[in-house]
Amino acid sequence: MDSIISVLQYVWRYLMLVRITDVLDIAIMSFAIYKLLRLVRSTRAENILKGVVIFILALWLSSILNLRGINYILSYVVEWGVLALFIVFQPELRRGLEQLGSKNIRLLRFLSPEQQSTELEKAIDQTVIACTEMSKTRTGVLIVFERRLLLNDMLRSGTTLDAAVSSELLKNIFFVKAPMHDGAVIIRNGRILGAGCMLPLSKNVNLSRDLGMRHRAGIGMSENSDAVVVIVSEETGSISVAIGGMLKRHLMPETLEKLLKNELMPTAEAEEQPSQKSVWLDRLRRMKGGSDDE
Repeated sequence: MDSIISVLQYVWRYLMLVRITDVLDIAIMSFAIYKLLRLVRSTRAENILKGVVIFILALWLSSILNLRGINYILSYVVEWGVLALFIVFQPELRRGLEQLGSKNIRLLRFLSPEQQSTELEKAIDQTVIACTEMSKTRTGVLIVFERRLLLNDMLRSGTTLDAAVSSELLKNIFFVKAPMHDGAVIIRNGRILGAGCMLPLSKNVNLSRDLGMRHRAGIGMSENSDAVVVIVSEETGSISVAIGGMLKRHLMPETLEKLLKNELMPTAEAEEQPSQKSVWLDRLRRMKGGSDDE
């Protein structure tokens, strides 16, 4: 019993030495490590990170076992290892910085929320109209709706534009003999910023063999970003949407419009939910009032 009390007293004295800044320091470090692990998860960086851990363990064991030759070589490699890690992890680091920057820029968008919401809603309506018409003519379509993660690298691979979204413009871009019909259109805040853009192909080996390069590019874009990708098959004319590496196929125009608004305009959907809730509450009150009258 005395030993337990002494241990508790020691722990209490240790906790009294902990300051608020220490807790904040640990919380920030934990959050940074968590974000880093999420960034390298399910990418080639995950395997590279495992190799780095194995390398550090080998260095530690060579020091414990007094293997001087191996320890000398590994220690020499460590001097250049930091620079090598920056080179190897360059795509992942750039992606993380883009995510951080895009979140900060997103805070500035509240300066004109109504105008952007109107442009985005118009862009969705015009996209649905264009996809419906091009689905009937079996015209291949690949449209990327950018969200929080900026797609500047993809924009540089195509032709830079700055135009309002219209069904006529989309049909002209994806016309079979048009010079930019093979690439993707990228839409940001309801405006077309680029056309003929090249997208990364999906690395998922479990995809159906029926899916062509256009679908694989759309899925790959959704795997590497938070974008919403609309695809129209050139072979069948079916409309699909790729989100988070998942593909929703054979969509009707009404379903496409609802899906895009749910994904790209969540605030509008959130505003509709309280009204639906109030309707149910009114119904319950009426039922209760009717039972009381009886």
